[in-house]
Amino acid sequence: MRPEVVSQPPAATRPLVEEFRLGLDAPICLTWELTYACNLSCAHCLSSSGRRDPAELSTEECFAVIDELQRLQVFYVNLGGGEPMMRSDFFDIVDHAVSHHVGVKFSTNGTFIDAAAARRLAGMDYLDVQISIDGATSGVNDALRGRGSFAAARQAMDHLADADFGPFKISVVVTRQNVDQLDAFADIAAQYGAQLRVTRLRPSGRGADTWHDLHPTQEQQRQLYHWLLERPAVLTGDSFFHLSALGEPLPGLNLCGAGRVVCLIDPVGDVYACPFVIHDEFLAGNVRNDGGFTSVWRESELFTSLREPDSEGACVSCGSYDACQGGCMASKFFVGFDLTDPDPECVLGHAEPLLAALGTDSVVPRARVDHSRPGVSVPSPVTLRPTRRSGA
Repeated sequence: MRPEVVSQPPAATRPLVEEFRLGLDAPICLTWELTYACNLSCAHCLSSSGRRDPAELSTEECFAVIDELQRLQVFYVNLGGGEPMMRSDFFDIVDHAVSHHVGVKFSTNGTFIDAAAARRLAGMDYLDVQISIDGATSGVNDALRGRGSFAAARQAMDHLADADFGPFKISVVVTRQNVDQLDAFADIAAQYGAQLRVTRLRPSGRGADTWHDLHPTQEQQRQLYHWLLERPAVLTGDSFFHLSALGEPLPGLNLCGAGRVVCLIDPVGDVYACPFVIHDEFLAGNVRNDGGFTSVWRESELFTSLREPDSEGACVSCGSYDACQGGCMASKFFVGFDLTDPDPECVLGHAEPLLAALGTDSVVPRARVDHSRPGVSVPSPVTLRPTRRSGA
């Protein structure tokens, strides 16, 4: 049950955004990282992926989670990793989800989508594919994702188009190196009849080491804000609600949904409040425990605390607080801020003194587990591997 909050009006009279803030009986959607295994080693990887965790959920355990999500009437899951297609049971998991009316959106680097895999994906219902690139040219993209990764992603897009998959998505993490390529990204999407999705760079995982060099400047944030205002069809996943402090709110919820409407299940079944804070401080439980995912979502102390009224902090006195809601919890946490501090990319500059005070030698939070592959360069060249064709 959603925790009761004193002096709140009945749900029937509350605005929808307020209902979301207090938390729902089940997430609208959730992110599920199927594996930490990955054949890339992107420099900004949120989960420091590379090596498979030997304790990752089995096929049967994944099926059980899907059955539970169906009972909760979760609309869809965002499957990711790592590279989710590196699991030999990937198609079995997707088949089980869509046959149990749990829609699937999955993110991939595209290296395992050959012609046969594209045809199989095109034949599935309730499935959405998202190909990741971080540059509209190989020079910009491959500097982050590895030599050959841009060509591999474009080849995957070609295979999906040839298989008549339909309007897949192209996902871009916005950096200071690719802000000037936004129009070019839109052109690539238009070539395939695809939908463009842009997301925010967070300083977690390997991104903690590259954030200061990659995150957009203040001027670039304003550039991005106006670009998005003019293109409401571009998806953002509410990544940039902190930009709404600049004036007209961007389309979307404009609210941190962590533990309220979204959460993350990692490859070993741990449930975190947010897909971008894989850290013990935001660990709410595990799907293998008694009560499964439902118990974690509805009863964990962490999620209950996140659904309580916001604690007062530095942002409350700002005239733009209602627009930006103080910004991104994950970004604050991983640069070493308190959660009541301004967003580190606050467009009004309120975080600048705090960042300066931290200094370059400050100790920032780190996840206890790093799945990067020892001895593998970051980023590393892409090695294309054959897709499993069983049942294709």
